[in-house]
This record gives sequence, C-alpha cells and structure tokens, in this order.
Amino acid sequence: MMQTAAILWHVSLLVPVDKRALALGMVGLVRLLPIVCFSIAAGAVADAWDRRRVMLVTQAAMGVTAVLLAILSFRGLTQPWPIYLLAAIGSSAGAFDGPARQSLTPTLVPRDHLPNAISLNAIMLQVASVSGPALGGIVIATLGVGWVYLLNALTFVFVIAALLMMRDVPARDSRQASEISLGAIKEGLGFVFADPIIRSTMLLDFFATFFSSATALLPIFAQDILHVGAKGYGWLYAAPSIGAVLTSVIMVRSIERIERRGVVLLWAVCAYGGATIVFGISQAFWLTFLCLAATGAADTVSMVLRNVVRQLGTPDHLRGRMTGVNMVFFQGGPQLGELEAGLVAQWAGARASVVTGGLGCLVATAWIAVTTPALRNYRRSFVDGDAGARLRSVVR
Repeated sequence: MMQTAAILWHVSLLVPVDKRALALGMVGLVRLLPIVCFSIAAGAVADAWDRRRVMLVTQAAMGVTAVLLAILSFRGLTQPWPIYLLAAIGSSAGAFDGPARQSLTPTLVPRDHLPNAISLNAIMLQVASVSGPALGGIVIATLGVGWVYLLNALTFVFVIAALLMMRDVPARDSRQASEISLGAIKEGLGFVFADPIIRSTMLLDFFATFFSSATALLPIFAQDILHVGAKGYGWLYAAPSIGAVLTSVIMVRSIERIERRGVVLLWAVCAYGGATIVFGISQAFWLTFLCLAATGAADTVSMVLRNVVRQLGTPDHLRGRMTGVNMVFFQGGPQLGELEAGLVAQWAGARASVVTGGLGCLVATAWIAVTTPALRNYRRSFVDGDAGARLRSVVR
C-alpha cells in the first residue's frame, strides 16, 4: 500500500502538469493488462499446484520489483516509463498470487468459521492500508520516494518467512486436482457464469469500482484543489482504509446476524457511490476525508459479503479458478476506473470526473438490482447452499 501510493505520487512528479491526469490514469492501465492476460490461467495454476509454493514465487518476484524501483529512484529517474514497466511486472506476479492466496485461506479454518475469518482478514488488510499510505506520505515528504520502495521490499521478507513457517496446511485431494489446460479454464468459467449470485456480485464489484474509482486523482485533489501537500495526500489516500478498519471490526461480530445479505450488499454499494459524489463536490479537507472514509466503510461491507458468498459457494477444486475470474472483475474495475477517471479529468476536470463516476455507480447498481432478483432475495441461509449441486447444473 505504501508503494501503490508512492507510484502515483512519483509519476505525478515526472510529467508536465497538463498531462498529469492522463499519466496517473495510465498507472491503472499498466496494472490491469497483466491481470486480464494472466489471472484466469493463474486460477488454473492455483487449482493444479501447491498454493503455498506458488505464493513463495510470486511474493519473491514482487519484492524484486520493489528493489528495482528503489534503485531507479535513488539514481534520479526522470521518465515515468520504467515505473510503468515495473508496475506491470509486479501486477503480473500479483495475478498469480491472488488466486493461490485466496483459495488457500478456506483450507486453513473450519467452514463454519470462514465468515469471521474473512472479516478478520479484511481487518488485517485495511490496517495495512491505513498505515501504508500515511507512512508513505510522511516518508516521501521527509526522506524521498525511493525509501518507500525500499521499505516495501523489506516487508516481503516477513511474508516469505510466514509462508515458510506454515507447516500444517491440509493436504489436497489428488483426485480433485485439476490440470492446467483450456478445459480446466473453461470449467471454471462455466461454473462462475452459470451461478447468478456469484456472477452478479462480480459484475456489481466491477461496475461500482469502474465508475467510482478516483484514487488516481488524489494527487490532483491534494496538490491543486485542497492544497495539503504530501502529508495530506497520505491521509486522504488512507481515509478509505480507516473507514474500512472500523467497519471490519463491526463486521467480525455482526456478519452472522445479517439476514438479508443481498439487500445489504446493494445498499452498501449505493452508499459507496453517494459518498463519492459528495467527495467530488467537497472543497474542505475534512469533508473530503470523511467522504473517502465512508467509501471505505461501504466497500468493506460489500467486500466481506461478496467473499463469504463466493468462498462458501465454490468447491475447493474450483476455488482458484473462481478467484482468477473474480480478479478480472475485482482488479479490472478499479484499474480501468483509474484510466477512465484520468481521461474524464483530462477532458472535463477532476471534480467532474469524480461526480459523474459516483452517479454511474448508482445507475449500475440499480440495473443489477433490477435484473438479478436472486441477489435481491439472497439471505444468510443461502450461504451454505450445495455448491456441488451448482457444479452439477453447470456440467448438465
């Protein structure tokens, strides 16, 4: 998270002011292309190979890209294209890391504890998301952007050590292990798109983040609209995660009490779009901060519910492929959204880009709610539905 914020800030310093919005949007594009190209195949890899070993390779690769970014920065980088290249390489490693990591989690905890485990995992992620950009802004302002990359590289040592210490991972059933083939990929795609609830949650995630993703424009808001500098930028970048952390703590205790989960999910995405609109209108730092925090809170409710539905509704031998397909939607939405936000901001201004994006999120949510009654009617009792029956219907 420190590096993600640093890359956007670094690119904004290397391009002319009149080209800044488009250059920031390009960061999203170079991160998206590897995900589109590799994530579905990466899901097949996660279902065929040892998921822990896959993560060891991907985490090491991402650590190397952070080291290279640090070296280039310390040597006085003057062009943004090496940043784009290394961001794309890191995204390629992340495309293989995501399916392996997310499909490993359900094998580490009992099935009835998985909803709480997903909420706890969200807390862990969001705590890092809060501290990362805030520390990143402070480090950029005091030491320089290269130190952010170097600190990020050091963190991968701890991740790899944690994976090596993971001794008691349950053995997978060799009879269910898939092959890395077009047939295996087709089986995963068929399962995902035949299930209306899993399919609609992916579409909802994609359209909401595509229209309302304005993270790439935060340097413009910090520098040109709110005039708060690098430290203010760090806090604005961390604001969604602050809201997400507080909400994640609540979700750990309340996830089992939410009965009409489909309705709650839809209203959470509406709140996400509404807060984005107010953020685009705001001219005060604290109002902007609160709106961004509200987007993080709403997105956390949506994220936890979506993950519970998908993880419990998918057989283990298909979980990697389901996650790979979901990565195209989950990562593609915000990354394409950053490009879309940059293009609209270049044409109509940053404020117009954010406001129209929030409106687009509301329209997309209404369309999915109307066209997918299964999602509107989705309840807590459906979570433990027979995934095998779903799979058999796909085969038929």
